Amino acid sequence: MIHITVLDREDTPHQLEAPTDMGLNLMELCKAYELPVEGTCGGMALCATCHVYVLSDHSLPEPSDDELAMLDQAFFVKNNSRLGCQIKLKDEQLDGLTVQLAPVATD
Repeated sequence: MIHITVLDREDTPHQLEAPTDMGLNLMELCKAYELPVEGTCGGMALCATCHVYVLSDHSLPEPSDDELAMLDQAFFVKNNSRLGCQIKLKDEQLDGLTVQLAPVATD
């Protein structure tokens, strides 16, 4: 198990526990804890409804071309933006990861 802190859109921290042997990604973990993450595309990097900001100094794999293309179309993108569906929770080195849910665009 690893521990991940997710700050919601009101800056409230949520302490999540994640198994590293189930092939989960961060979006799925957030949904399991009923945090407001849609994951409309089901984790295929085809939407940005699981957009997060990585706040901790963890070494993550480089974003794929698909992830970069989707972030290029997303709102409120920063240098530390990632898609939660592309952060695989399979590595003990992610213990202590801290992310914040990115704001959503409103009409």
